[in-house]
Amino acid sequence: MSASGVRARVRAEMTEEIKAVARRHLATDGANLSLRAVARDIGMASSAVYRYFASRDDLLTALIIEAYDSVGDAAERAATAAGDAGFADQLVAVGHAVREWALAEPHQWALIYGSPVPGYQAPQDTVGPATRVIFQIAGIVRDAYAAGRIGPQPEISGRYSEELAAVAEHFGPDIPARLVGTAMSAFIQLCGAVSAELFGQLNKSVDEDRRGFLEFQMRGAAAFIGLT
Repeated sequence: MSASGVRARVRAEMTEEIKAVARRHLATDGANLSLRAVARDIGMASSAVYRYFASRDDLLTALIIEAYDSVGDAAERAATAAGDAGFADQLVAVGHAVREWALAEPHQWALIYGSPVPGYQAPQDTVGPATRVIFQIAGIVRDAYAAGRIGPQPEISGRYSEELAAVAEHFGPDIPARLVGTAMSAFIQLCGAVSAELFGQLNKSVDEDRRGFLEFQMRGAAAFIGLT
């Protein structure tokens, strides 16, 4: 291997180590990351960390993109595995996959779906990864619509209908704006159900079968969409 290849490999390995240590800090400090603390845990000078990440926000962005891509991968794998099932079952499968990922990675879930990080402005690089789960849900809805498996839809009017029409353009010309609205509602319902479990809102109310609670929420979302 050439000298440049060795340097590239060493840099990649160090970058991954910094991110791994930073993820551990998420578990104890939340998103209040300190590059100095990360450097101390690795055993390197804090100035050296800046050769890999120019700022705390750059490091946060890397963690956020990886978290979005990881949960997006989980959602897409679940949808593919449930491809022969009904459209409502595909939606439920995506919901379960997202929940299971969140239970395994609660601090990463909190980073991307919890409270905004004070002072942090997400760059454009995060937009694509952040929309993977909702685009997966919208894809199920679009396929159901193309197959004629969508029942009556709620009417949308007023200023929101105009805003939704603009949003729908990003989902393709073959899905009506009102369906995009119901897909967005399903995504919000999924995020709310998972966050309610992770952040303790279900304590003393749903303690035994939280997987069943999630399925109930997603079946309700499927009914709202009109999946038949």
